Amino acid sequence: MISRRDYIASNLTDVIRRISVSARAIGSAPTHIVLIAVTKTYPVTDVEILKELGVLNFGENRGEEGLRKSAQVQGIWHFQGQVQSKKLGAIASWADVIHSLDDASHINKLDQCLSRMNESAGAGKRIGVFLQLSLDGADGRGGLTENFLEPLAVGVLSTSHLDLLGIMCVPPVEMEATQAFTAIQEAHGKFTEKFPAARFLSAGMSGDFEVAITHGATHVRVGSSILGMRGLHH
Repeated sequence: MISRRDYIASNLTDVIRRISVSARAIGSAPTHIVLIAVTKTYPVTDVEILKELGVLNFGENRGEEGLRKSAQVQGIWHFQGQVQSKKLGAIASWADVIHSLDDASHINKLDQCLSRMNESAGAGKRIGVFLQLSLDGADGRGGLTENFLEPLAVGVLSTSHLDLLGIMCVPPVEMEATQAFTAIQEAHGKFTEKFPAARFLSAGMSGDFEVAITHGATHVRVGSSILGMRGLHH
């Protein structure tokens, strides 16, 4: 019976190899791609194994789970779930990066949360943010269509504690991958013309990260390809 550590190590090696191949296919250095291991619903013991194997970036969709795991394993912690106004303070307490900002009202609230936290702790914490792009504007999935991103970007740049990293997108399930990532790449290109420092693109998950990388993704969020199917990991 293969040990959990060996299983994760083997999968991780394979994912890193695939990232390398995809990056080289477009003349990019594999080291320019940030691999975020999505650990939502997996036990903290898996996070500890990943850390031992050299993974630095971890992704969570739920604030409570992120808070608990980040207290146990040091790393760069990414929040990628839908942002709820009432949970901003809790998310700000543990997340280093937020991938899913799509509401102008959250920008100042988040900045104020960080102000208060930094004042009481005597710290200088900042959070990097991605604005979430929606290709189809569908309700319930999060994200904004392209024309709404610019005002949000301006809002982020006017804060004291937030850094604008770029845009994030999850393509609609029914959309063909190459078509979707071509559209995402074009949107990101236009965005970086206006905001050249926001050069990062968070796109691609277990099923499509290779296509995402060949269309300019700099951050990929991979869970099941490394840790196996959810619910089968105990």
